[in-house]
Amino acid sequence: MKIIVCVKQVPDTSGKIAVKPDGTLDRASMQTITNPDDLNAIEAALTLKEKTGCEVIAVTMGPPPAAGMLRELMAMGADRAVLVSAKEFGGSDTYATSQVLAAAINKIGLEKGDIVMCGRQAIDGDTAQVGPQIAEKLKLPQVTYVSDLEKDGDTIICKRALEDGFMTIKVETPCLLTCIKELNEPRYMSVSGIFSCYDQPLEIFDYDALKDDPLVVPEEIGLHGSPTNILVSFTPPQKGAGRMLQGNNKKTCEELAGLLKEKHII
Repeated sequence: MKIIVCVKQVPDTSGKIAVKPDGTLDRASMQTITNPDDLNAIEAALTLKEKTGCEVIAVTMGPPPAAGMLRELMAMGADRAVLVSAKEFGGSDTYATSQVLAAAINKIGLEKGDIVMCGRQAIDGDTAQVGPQIAEKLKLPQVTYVSDLEKDGDTIICKRALEDGFMTIKVETPCLLTCIKELNEPRYMSVSGIFSCYDQPLEIFDYDALKDDPLVVPEEIGLHGSPTNILVSFTPPQKGAGRMLQGNNKKTCEELAGLLKEKHII
């Protein structure tokens, strides 16, 4: 049994967001982190590894610097890491990205009992599309918004979080699950893992490694093969300093009402 976890390196949105003159994100000048929901997927895989002894494989599509993120995941406990990187893949939207990642998973191979895990969504796009699209292209059953899971033989029992409650689903493997933050608390890298992660090989799947897969069609990958693209992105204007009113009495309420009236809110 193996668990393939798809992860993404994303801009750290807690810091300054840099935007190029053309309106696109200047990713090269921004600090990056592992997408938070993907860390929950990694933790879920590592927890199952501790229970079953399965192999955990982290996969990401991105530029060469994303290798550093994969090393961190190996320091957490992942057994293997695969960097999918080629200029032909650059600029891919969710459709094109899922094409390439599905091809990479095909190359790794899926068998009965295997699981593909993804975070619910990435903080730089918030589309929640890549995981389900990978499942569709690999013809895998999928369960999204997983908040709890348990392995039962060759099936997985998932608790799925919905807006109005929860749903329990039993799904056969191989399958794809997307994980939410309520599923677990991601662990830290271990000291021994930090020392050993650079001794482990890092696999690289470039265009030549994947071009024979029927999903890697030149017209359906990269920027020119993406049906959607970002027209413009911008930093929201900063809000002014707030004003605090002290007191819990009629005078304070009258002052608040006066301020709201001045601003034509009431």
